[in-house]
Amino acid sequence: MKQVRLMTGNEACAEAAIVAGMRFFAGYPITPSSEIAEVLSKRLPEVNGVFIQMEDEIASMGAIIGASLAGVKSMTATSGPGFSLMQENIGYAAMAEVPVVVVDVQRGGPSTGLPTMPSQSDVMQARWGTHGDHPVIAVAPSTVQDTYEWTIKAFNFSEKYRVPVIILMDEIVGHLSEKIIIPDVNEIEIIDRVLTTDPPEEYLPYKFTENDIPPIAHYGTGYRFNVTGLSHDESGFPTNDPEKIDALYRRINRKIERYKKEIIYYKTELLEDADVCLVAYGSTTRSARRAVYEARAAGIKAGLFQIYVLWPFPYEELREISQTIKRFIIPEMNLGQIAHEVEYATRTDVIKVNRVDGNPVTPQEILKKIKHVSL
Repeated sequence: MKQVRLMTGNEACAEAAIVAGMRFFAGYPITPSSEIAEVLSKRLPEVNGVFIQMEDEIASMGAIIGASLAGVKSMTATSGPGFSLMQENIGYAAMAEVPVVVVDVQRGGPSTGLPTMPSQSDVMQARWGTHGDHPVIAVAPSTVQDTYEWTIKAFNFSEKYRVPVIILMDEIVGHLSEKIIIPDVNEIEIIDRVLTTDPPEEYLPYKFTENDIPPIAHYGTGYRFNVTGLSHDESGFPTNDPEKIDALYRRINRKIERYKKEIIYYKTELLEDADVCLVAYGSTTRSARRAVYEARAAGIKAGLFQIYVLWPFPYEELREISQTIKRFIIPEMNLGQIAHEVEYATRTDVIKVNRVDGNPVTPQEILKKIKHVSL
């Protein structure tokens, strides 16, 4: 049965994670994500799950990787400074192909920055924060309803593709209270990782398969296998063989590139006849949408391209709509991190509307820019 609830984004994230099957959370309190840990410290024991407050964010990532290898859907939550500390282990999870979910409720930075104020400054860190060519998926909800739905989808992506998935919320979405509709549990798609059917003596943890995603086994179920952050062969043991190294790196990245059409998700509004396109994500989408409708009321043909999945980025989709759009405007609570990607995708100059002072980009600021470029 559907339920109507009043929730904050952080509460919705915690509740949705449980619905997705998450039964292990390890984390360290940090504003503005702490409510996720607070809710889960109460809720996980009620569903036979485990909550652990760790000594720091590095240990938090290590704990959820270990829990996932033992067969439990796992998650942690943090903000910018803690997200920075997690990067080495995020790289480990990417290399070892361990499904985990990391929530980053963004705040202003760098360093400790603006602990209680919103930002969207971790977009590039989500993609390139850990070193090396690595696979990653990052999603960006703009409402509390989005947060509930995309938390579940984040777990589904992680389980399906054996990859770390990052939920890029921001302080506004995390702390905003809104009415949401929780669907009947029977209507929610839940994806679980594919388990190996090979006997333990024949199991290869990184076996090359037709779909590029090796089936997984769990520790404690009779399977013994090696997991390392080093370049490894199909057995999981380190290798210096150039052919095997090349094949590994190409496969772990190809499994995202190959299925990006299934992963990338966006919505458009009023773009059919638009001259000006606003590209937005996260809480800034809310201001962008308002600005679009006010521009229409003023006789300006504006439209919206909302990105839900930031990585992999919708380059091809934006390139296609750029054939009919005269101007792109990108509102962001940073100095233009996604604007750079839109510029690359569309091969056109983009107009930025940026704030880095801890305040949201307002509809009025965006509308002013729309009117200016439409003169």
